[in-house]
Amino acid sequence: MTDVKKIKDLLSTCLQCGTCTASCPNSSAMDITPRKLWRMVLMDRIDEVFNSTTFSLCSTCYFCTLRCPRGLELTQAMSMLKEVAVKEDIPKYRISSKFYSSFMESVRRHGRVRETEFLTLYFMNMKNPLLPMKFAPIGIKFLKKNKVKVELPSKPGPGNLGRLFETVSRLEENK
Repeated sequence: MTDVKKIKDLLSTCLQCGTCTASCPNSSAMDITPRKLWRMVLMDRIDEVFNSTTFSLCSTCYFCTLRCPRGLELTQAMSMLKEVAVKEDIPKYRISSKFYSSFMESVRRHGRVRETEFLTLYFMNMKNPLLPMKFAPIGIKFLKKNKVKVELPSKPGPGNLGRLFETVSRLEENK
């Protein structure tokens, strides 16, 4: 995990002062405080980091980054941890990463999310034929209240963002 090395380098001057934890509006919901999480990363206890809920509860508010006395990019480090979880296909975070990738694929194709296609992509990515049944009752309520409409499959429209997504993908590869 060379990405973890980058995170460790970013955190190498952490004082363990706890300002990040004191600044975090979500720290009370986290099972490990941000300060302890950074220490675990520095000590190569990555498996424990990914078994916690801490980095997934980061709301990217930047309070920790703004208040860090060392000026560390802590919000960026949290984002990098999320990227590692997706790349490593950590089971605990698979559901949210599949949800996000299905959502973005629909946006890439049409310039906006098409709910029917998005959910179809998501359920197919999850590879669980019973999963749609779990969501059927709420789907029916949404349909009755006209909160979602069934759209037939179509070719990508004028909002096709494929080239933009390809450019971003190339830029991310060159990080």
